This record gives sequence, structure tokens and C-alpha cells, in this order.
Amino acid sequence: MEIGVPKETKDMEFRVGLTPSSVRVLRENGHKVYVETNAGAEAGFTDEEYLQAGAVIVPTAKEAWDRELIVKVKEPLQPEYQYLQKGQILFTYLHLAADRALTEQLINSGVCALAYETVELPDKRLPLLTPMSIIAGRLAVQFGARYLERQQGGRGVLLGGVPGVMPGKVIILGGGVVGTEAAKIAVGMGAQVYIFDINVDRLAYLETLFGSRVQLLYSESLHIEEIVPQADLLIGAVLVPGHRTPILVSRKLVQRMHPGSVIVDVAVDQGGCVETLRPTSHSNPTYIEEGVVHYGVPNMPGAVPWTATQALNNSTLPYVLKLAARGLGALKLDSALAAGVNVKDRQLVHPALQQVFPDLAP
Repeated sequence: MEIGVPKETKDMEFRVGLTPSSVRVLRENGHKVYVETNAGAEAGFTDEEYLQAGAVIVPTAKEAWDRELIVKVKEPLQPEYQYLQKGQILFTYLHLAADRALTEQLINSGVCALAYETVELPDKRLPLLTPMSIIAGRLAVQFGARYLERQQGGRGVLLGGVPGVMPGKVIILGGGVVGTEAAKIAVGMGAQVYIFDINVDRLAYLETLFGSRVQLLYSESLHIEEIVPQADLLIGAVLVPGHRTPILVSRKLVQRMHPGSVIVDVAVDQGGCVETLRPTSHSNPTYIEEGVVHYGVPNMPGAVPWTATQALNNSTLPYVLKLAARGLGALKLDSALAAGVNVKDRQLVHPALQQVFPDLAP
């Protein structure tokens, strides 16, 4: 099969769909890989490395897109809509629940669109979302600590504190992969950490992981309204696969937070769980609203592309190999991959997305 790897066009998105080592594996299995020139340069992978791995370097995005299987990192942006073709397989992160325009475009184009974030194993694990969730969770605290600095608009709190001065408070909404990884970093810094979750079994697991170092609270509005105003750093780590993230923090609650406190909402690509938060970009990552610093970059792992690209490929490559070998026939043999299909045969087929956009459902 012919596989295309376009250069990402999202603001400061430096990851790339396939590494040279992944290209080599695909070539050894008889497939041809066409990589847009400099697609991996910002992640540390040169055109020469791709050539040595057996890729064909093409000079334009159109030549990379004009293939049977397209492997990307982020969703196609409006200038890329022209490259979508009937019968093409698109494999990338999509997050369609927060993007009606792209959903309609994919339906109309006739592509078969598989989203990394909805590939789901029988035990409900999301194997292609997990590696980026790990990175995003760790970065959330790293970025949050930076924007708490007074020069960055924050209130000037050192999360770990010092002897004689209380450490900062980190409130994490959601105890899944993102929340757990954020807590690991925050605890390591010496912050006071609170995690909210609605799954009691998950809270019990987190207790075995953190013991008394983290305060674990059941996620209900009364608890959230009581604790969130105390946050120096509030991290949104809520995920409802395929659905828009519910709003857990209202504008009125943000108004009660300390001036200069920081909100980092990792769920922003699914709509976000904070009413006042809107998507930002790596080139303009924050804004201040209600006196609080808001960080809403939807592609946070793009900040560490060398690490993130390899972590992503470690998980996506087995599925890429299946699609390359059997095309859509692979969906009948792999239920996890089949769960990743969002759009097929000009129809919105993912059940969760059909609930989000009932008028687009068949």
C-alpha cells in the first residue's frame, strides 16, 4: 500500500506521523511511504534519515496526501480539506466532538476517518490516547508552574514551597491517565495535590499509588465549589471518549479563584471542562480572564516532539501495519481498530459522535 505522511500544519505542531524507524518497518513489509519534505525536521528526523529508511521524499503536501493511507498526528485543518479523497483512509487524532465543521467535511469527502483517540480495547483502554495523555499530564504541571511565575502573569507561587512557606495547591479534575501523571509530577515538586474523580474504584487505586500524599475526593459539585477557589494551579483532566467534555467549573467559580492562579485544561480539544477556557496555541498559549491565567493549547505534546513522536509511534505502528496490509479489511479482524472508525462511507458511524451530532447520524 502507498502511505502518505504530510507535514503537520497546526500552529507549532512539530510531531510527525511516522518516524524513520517506523518507515523502515513498513518498507520491510512491502509498503511504500511518501513523506513530505521536512515533515520530521522539527522533531529531529531529517529527510536523509527517511531516505535511508526507504521513504520517498516528496516536495509538496498534495503529493503526500495523494495516497491510499494517510498517517498524521493532528486533524486536517481547513487548507487541507482539499486533499481529502473518496476511498482514502485517514488515521490521526480527530477529536470531532468539538469540531462540527471538520466532521461535516469528512462525511462529505468520502474518506474513512479513524481517530487515534477512539481506538478502544475490549477492556475499555485507549491505547493510542494513552502515550500522549501521559506526556500531556506531565507537561500540564510543568507549564502550570511556569505560568505561576509573576513575570508570566501568575501570582508568584512556587509549587513546592520552601521551609517556612506553604507549598502551592494543585487541584486536578479527573483521575485517569492525564490526572495521574499530573499528580506524579506535582507530588514530586512538593505541591499539595487534590484529585477529583467520579469512579470510586479509580480513587481506591490512586490511594494505593499515592497514599496520603494526595487528597482524593469524589467529584461532585459541592466538593468542587469548595476546593477549586483554593487552587494555585487547576488542571482539567476530564475525558468522556467521543463526547464533549462536561463543564465542571463555571465562570462564577473561576471568579472566586486567586488572582494570578493558573488553569491548564488538557481536555480543551474535547471542548474543555472550564467555562472560561478557550483553545489557544503554542505561539500564543495564555490569556487572562476573571484575573486568572488560562492555558488552552490543544496539542500540548507538540512542545516535546522528539519524545512525543516516538511514544506515539510505539503505539500506532502495529495498527498502521494492519491497515497497510489489509486496508479496511483490517477492521473486521481487529475490534479495537474498528472502534476507531468515526466516519465511513459518507456516514458518521461512531455511536458517541452520533449523540453529539444527532442530525448528522444516518
